[in-house]
Amino acid sequence: MTDLGLLINNKDCAAAGGATFDRRNPISGELATRAAAADVNDALRAADAAAAAFPGWSKTAPGARRKILLAAADRLQARTDDFIAAMGAETGATAGWAGFNVMLAAEMLREAASLTTQITGEVIPSNRPGSMAMGIRQAAGVVLSIAPWNAPVILGVRSLATPLACGNTVVFKSSEICPRTHRLIGDALLEAGLPPGVLNVVSNAPEDAPELVEALIAHPAIRRVNFTGSTRVGRLIAELAARNLKPALLELGGKAPMVVLDDANIEDAVAAAAFGAFMNQGQICMSTERLVVDDKIADTFVAALAAKASALKAGDPRASNTPLGCLVDLSAAQRIDALIKDAVSKGARVVAGGGIEGTIMQATVVDGVTPGMKLYRDESFGPVVAVIRVGSVDEAVRVANDTEYGLSSAVFGRDINRAMAVASRIESGICHINGPTVHDEAQMPFGGVKASGYGRFGGKAGVAEFTELRWITVQDGPIHYPI
Repeated sequence: MTDLGLLINNKDCAAAGGATFDRRNPISGELATRAAAADVNDALRAADAAAAAFPGWSKTAPGARRKILLAAADRLQARTDDFIAAMGAETGATAGWAGFNVMLAAEMLREAASLTTQITGEVIPSNRPGSMAMGIRQAAGVVLSIAPWNAPVILGVRSLATPLACGNTVVFKSSEICPRTHRLIGDALLEAGLPPGVLNVVSNAPEDAPELVEALIAHPAIRRVNFTGSTRVGRLIAELAARNLKPALLELGGKAPMVVLDDANIEDAVAAAAFGAFMNQGQICMSTERLVVDDKIADTFVAALAAKASALKAGDPRASNTPLGCLVDLSAAQRIDALIKDAVSKGARVVAGGGIEGTIMQATVVDGVTPGMKLYRDESFGPVVAVIRVGSVDEAVRVANDTEYGLSSAVFGRDINRAMAVASRIESGICHINGPTVHDEAQMPFGGVKASGYGRFGGKAGVAEFTELRWITVQDGPIHYPI
């Protein structure tokens, strides 16, 4: 168990009145972390600190920002064991998943470091004689970053790395489920030499989140908001941001389809489906939720996938002897169980898994899922995948698009031109041909469409999200005025 304070102006401090909240281990119920529970005044104090730090940080040379971000990547990786312990205690993550989180997050910091000299503009031809017109990108101001618990190091670092590289300062509202994990990110950046107030980490009790977020978005210094989480909460964030005329970048829920065409390599498709559906117990926004499989190969594919899923045992991640860990809490297990039972009651078949003990759920494959079942439409966010059989390419595309979500997707087929044609018709921000729906790289434009949100993290797309594009002119010579 670790007691955590707030991180404001590079100082560890208690919340007003010493308020705290507890996060318990999802398997044992033991106390994992006791963290400071910020109130609105604490949150506004963090925003004020970020606002005070902005003028100096925004004028810091790109080389200096790059040096700090590179050092932060090294410090993050040096704390890998701390992250493994924190994620295991707070979220029930396996050591493998936690280690992967740290590895990719470090790469995101290094990629952000490379962006410091890529915040470029352009000279734009002007119709006014003697005028040089430029489009220049500048840091926007203070960024409010809100990251979730499921890939806490990856998504926590992603929420703040590019904003910092662009010269913004950040208020990072940590997840109530993994405050220690998220605080470790702040500690790594401070160890790397980040100046006071540039990054502030605020933790809060779950019941206080709506009030804190509303106050922070309304704070005049906050100029950008980025949020990764559920579509339900994302809609609320979007409304608050719009009310305050603040641009928001939202990466929300998903119901990712993987289309398996009749010429797919079955072995490759099964491996990708199992990884995409069951990695981190399916608790990833990109997780493969629907397998849209051509009837001609469905029996062979389902049999092979069922065998693969049955070999992927879930267990207590603290024992480090199973590839899958546990769900985040009992309510998640109950919700997923209800989805499976609804599907079975309407004619679907559980061909692998289905067993749930507390927060430990075995990898589950449900065949014969149809539109009348809740599992067809509702995001499960767990280790269960629905198989939907189709009779043609057109039907496969229709089923793939028959969802409110549009984050990630995949298409498997040996005829690449044909698979590309299918990919071009799928309504999603991301599509991988002959690869899993779960894939991320720091430099790629990552984001969704429809109810999966809007805006893009990653690379130069991220630079555009976290800078202001200004039009500046220089006049060399007289101007003729009509009056």
